Formats: sequence, structure tokens, C-alpha cells
Amino acid sequence: MSFEDLSARYGMSAAHSEVVQACELVKPCKTLDMGCSNGRNALYMAQRGFEVTGVDRNAQAIEMLRQIAVQEGFEDLQALVYDINEANLGDDFDLIVCTVTLMFLEPSNVSAVLQDMQAKTRPGGYNLIVCAMDTAENPCPMGFPFTLGSGELKEAYEGWEFIKYNEDLGTMHNGARLQFATMLARKPE
Repeated sequence: MSFEDLSARYGMSAAHSEVVQACELVKPCKTLDMGCSNGRNALYMAQRGFEVTGVDRNAQAIEMLRQIAVQEGFEDLQALVYDINEANLGDDFDLIVCTVTLMFLEPSNVSAVLQDMQAKTRPGGYNLIVCAMDTAENPCPMGFPFTLGSGELKEAYEGWEFIKYNEDLGTMHNGARLQFATMLARKPE
């Protein structure tokens, strides 16, 4: 079954375009989807052979993802209730995906969350982040608790190899235009 059919069956939107692109570059591996919600990205990656753990603090979304995983036979997909603000990932991963999630965190916790993501990424592993920005040129039109400034994400990943990095304008699923920091970075071995 195609992912389009799978997502249509459960009323989900398509996997994030950056996740789709990352799956073309990164071989299936042990993966964490932070802020997975009902699992569109986790399911996309699981369908491509990734061993995925999806975490979100929304217990209803996690239960929905668990049910889908069982119904569709995704044995390598685990869904856990976890508040990302805790910055205390218990396991190590080869790929950590965090798309449009950081901006909903408590701002004072974001630095610790990024440090924890880096610490829990195995050598040679990857972090994929997409986060809204608020800059003088492109003020964020949405009231997110947290946004990145120019160069802030790149600075937080100093010493990593940037496979992709940009701070381009983009469109949210609701049609809002804003600037995003988008990064796929590889941890040194």
C-alpha cells in the first residue's frame, strides 16, 4: 500500500517534505520522531523500513498511532507519551526528526532539548529540524512560544556536517507564510 493510501485511510496529511527528502539520503535506521502527533512522519518512515519511535505529549494522538501500527502490522513502530520539554531522551538513535515541533516548546527548554538530541544521536547519525523563525526581515505572523533567530540553529550545531541548511520562506499547512530554519546535519564519527 502506498503512503498516500495509508494516510488517506486514517485522515492524515502527507509526510513532511523534509522527512521524505531525508529518507532518500539516510538508510533505514533506528529513528526518533519528536512531536509525532498522530504519526504521519513516523508511519512514512516505518513503511520505508526505519525502526521508529514516535513521541508526543498528546496521549490521544499516541494511542491513535499505536492502533494504526497494530492494524497495519508495523512491528518496528513504537509510540510513547513523552513531553519533549523534559529534554531527557532515554535511548540513542541514528536519526532524530523534529519538524515543526520546537516552536511549541517552552522557550527556556529549547537549548536543553537541542543538547539532548545531539547527545542521544549516535556518531555518524543525523538530526533533521524544521523550526519557525522570527527575524527583522520576516517577523513571524504566528504566536508560537518559541522561534529561532538568524543563524541560531546553525550555531547550535557547530562541529556537525550540514547536509542541508537554509533559512527560507515557506508556507505552513494553514497557508501562513513564514521563515523556517531547515537543517539536516550529521554528527561527527
